[in-house]
Amino acid sequence: MSETLRNLVGLPKEPASLAESSLIMIDLQNTYTRGVMELENVQPAIDQAAELLDRARSAGIPIFHIMHDAGEGSPYDVKGEIGQIVDRVAPRDGEPVIVKNFPNSFTQTDLDDRLAPGSNLILAGFMTHMCVNSTARGAFSLGHSPSVVAGTTATRSLPGVDGTTVSAAALQVASLAAIQDMFGVVVPAAKDIPA
Repeated sequence: MSETLRNLVGLPKEPASLAESSLIMIDLQNTYTRGVMELENVQPAIDQAAELLDRARSAGIPIFHIMHDAGEGSPYDVKGEIGQIVDRVAPRDGEPVIVKNFPNSFTQTDLDDRLAPGSNLILAGFMTHMCVNSTARGAFSLGHSPSVVAGTTATRSLPGVDGTTVSAAALQVASLAAIQDMFGVVVPAAKDIPA
């Protein structure tokens, strides 16, 4: 088994506790539950995200909901039903919603301004290879300590550069491994984040 860069440079191997973190719910939008953008294993991921969200609410930690907007008529139209956050994990009063236009939730948003420097972050949401990966890298580059809950994430199959298809399962494993190599701690399920 090869070593991760995190291990080689002495970064933490375990996630921070829930009580010492903020939860970032990334793009848990209807976009990904049906049609051309439906993700593999999306419903189990939403189940896990709902569990994590319930725990975060019970702990009274900061919770931020991120929505991607790509404009009217797109699968990410936040003015339409398709672009809304899935009801089961929808924000409650007082939980901020941040609308973004780039994969990294920090790019041209005020998310970083809302966080204390060097915050512990727990990331959940979609898509693993795109906005979760980009946000984890962005958080790390800004000095935060992200942890990703794998069970709350999902992705879809993509065309490979050689004309083959990269399966959603392969892309999911590779995307999480890329995060875990340096940018954040990855845990399997919501229950693996200590209280």
